[in-house]
Amino acid sequence: MSVTHDIYRLVLGPSWSRAAPARLEAAVDGRVVLVTGASSGIGARTAELLARAGAHVLLTARRLDRLQELADRITATGGRATPYGVDLTDPDAVDRLVAEVLADHGRVDAVISNAGKSIRRSLTATEGRFHDVTRTDGVNYLGPARLLSGLLPGMRARGTGHIVNVSSLNVDLPVAHWAAYSASKAAFETWLRCVAPEIRRDGVVVTSIHFPLVHTPMSAPTYSPRLPGLTAEAAAEVIARALVHRPRLLVPWWVRPAAVLTTLAQGPYEAVQSQVLRWSR
Repeated sequence: MSVTHDIYRLVLGPSWSRAAPARLEAAVDGRVVLVTGASSGIGARTAELLARAGAHVLLTARRLDRLQELADRITATGGRATPYGVDLTDPDAVDRLVAEVLADHGRVDAVISNAGKSIRRSLTATEGRFHDVTRTDGVNYLGPARLLSGLLPGMRARGTGHIVNVSSLNVDLPVAHWAAYSASKAAFETWLRCVAPEIRRDGVVVTSIHFPLVHTPMSAPTYSPRLPGLTAEAAAEVIARALVHRPRLLVPWWVRPAAVLTTLAQGPYEAVQSQVLRWSR
């Protein structure tokens, strides 16, 4: 990892540092960990990292061929990985995934809910394309919620489990042109906040990570590689640390005061955004 990325992670705060390898191994060795969106980017790097620490990773995404390639790389180095193709926007496919995974492995100890659809589009450009909104909801909210609804009963019955939600700063700091994406991410975050008290008493914990920019194939069409951001490998290390320390919420230290300020001064915040959009035309 470059020095620039290491410095950027330091700016985010100590909670964004790497977990000690021995502690990660103690947390995941022998565990069954399901990773959604595992065909590339953060999901793929997380699966590789957890497999090296001894987890049996269940790889899910739409592109089964990419998952098989990743599973082959993991098993070639002594790890354990099983690929499952699924489209999270298809409710029946999600139900089949749950049934197949539980039939094959008997349990899932942790879920890394990483799959996501990024869409930056103005309200005007969305006219006549509402299917983009519904698909974004399917990938970022409805599909993950349905998946967890199928897996959580088993976790609660066993008295243990961990859900890690890979979310975004857009939940805290909504900005123009990101309505569909931000709303879907916020919806799933709210769903988790409501179910967390119920499942916590049964030994199942939830961690939400509100990532800043992470340079991945998903973000590449929107953001320049010159912008400060995490690599997919660094993001995977943050997820691994969350599995060790099990925080409820992880956000950069400067986001919370900024979110309070933008909420208290919502009118001026929106006026500034409007002016920026006018200048950028």
